[in-house]
Amino acid sequence: MAHVQRLHHDQRRHPHLLQGLGPRDAQAIVFHHGWPLSADDWDNQMLFFLGKGYRVIAHDRRGHGRSDQTDLGNEMDTYAADVIALAKALDLKGAVHVGHSTGGGEVARYVARAEAGRVAKAVLIGAVPPVMLKSDKNPGGTPMAVFDGYRAALAANRAQLFLDIPSGPFYGYNRPGAKVDQGVIQNWWRQGMMGAAKAHYDCIKAFSETDFTDDLKAIELPVLVMHGDDDQVVPYADSAPLSARLLRKGELKTYPGLPHGMCTTHADVINADLLAFIRG
Repeated sequence: MAHVQRLHHDQRRHPHLLQGLGPRDAQAIVFHHGWPLSADDWDNQMLFFLGKGYRVIAHDRRGHGRSDQTDLGNEMDTYAADVIALAKALDLKGAVHVGHSTGGGEVARYVARAEAGRVAKAVLIGAVPPVMLKSDKNPGGTPMAVFDGYRAALAANRAQLFLDIPSGPFYGYNRPGAKVDQGVIQNWWRQGMMGAAKAHYDCIKAFSETDFTDDLKAIELPVLVMHGDDDQVVPYADSAPLSARLLRKGELKTYPGLPHGMCTTHADVINADLLAFIRG
């Protein structure tokens, strides 16, 4: 049965909204959304895997969606601590954690720190690891000016930014011949505007500057790295192949021509590959 509950993490007591569906004794798949979205971004996957008999869980990250609009803890260590609290509260064992974009960073940091037995496998989809920001150590990264631009646009007119991103690079709708889905764009905007401007602003630093190299090296479980090679948000060459090489049991699956939001635009393809990896 469906349940929605609030989990409280540490003395600051910031509730995080959680959606769970399916039998409690089934293997759990936990979905981690990207910036600046919510658990709703996983509707297609939640219904698909529920239909396959899994227990499906998705949470609204702090400051996102229906979770409290707190100005505290909008960085990766706290995001991971929130997931540790979630897994403990639900007593998850042998779960599969699937993260898209920023959620992929959250998964990497959580799985590297998870209690023994909590996680069986993980999946990183269009994910931000190892690190997005360009530097001497990461010459192929994205320049700081890009992220400063996101921050400036968010502070000036968040509502317009949250139309511009899904209308263009996120789903590849700016590519010649792209079939634009206005419902998808409006749903992205709806999810984004539910969250807190401060949390979204802070999260830009979290997803762009956090270095997940040590997290990836520490993960001993099987990890599937899925990435479209036309990803205009998290560029392919500086992310997926590098992450797969750092992982001890990493498997790289590249999707020619697919965009950052391929879980939505090509859900049938992604769901089939997720199912094969989880069952394999």
